[in-house]
Amino acid sequence: MAFNGTWKVERNENYDKFMEQMGVNVVKRKLANHDNLKLTILQDGNKFTVKESSAFRTKDIEFTLGVVFDYTMADGTELNGSWTCEGDKLVGKFTRKDNSKELLTTREIVGGELVQAYSYEGIDAKRFFKKE
Repeated sequence: MAFNGTWKVERNENYDKFMEQMGVNVVKRKLANHDNLKLTILQDGNKFTVKESSAFRTKDIEFTLGVVFDYTMADGTELNGSWTCEGDKLVGKFTRKDNSKELLTTREIVGGELVQAYSYEGIDAKRFFKKE
């Protein structure tokens, strides 16, 4: 339940390089670096509801730990995968529908911040969120 609440992005680490590796064009990368993303997370047991609000879109996502679902990123990249819980960390393993390559992502609370980490094709990035 530590993830519950509204989280606003504060800073990024290597996010532009990650997006470039994902194939996001330069214009979308520049915009995404300043998307003012907010995540509103509600956990009820193994079920999560996540509202993503940014300068580009608002999207509601519902998932259950361990259950595969489809997800479309803000740039239109389509993924299929699931989230699991490993200790206090959420671990997401997703496969791109266009090229079958794997995107790994984690969410964990570190020092009062929500840290969302990404790994794709040898490039790692992080986004740091503060609770509102």
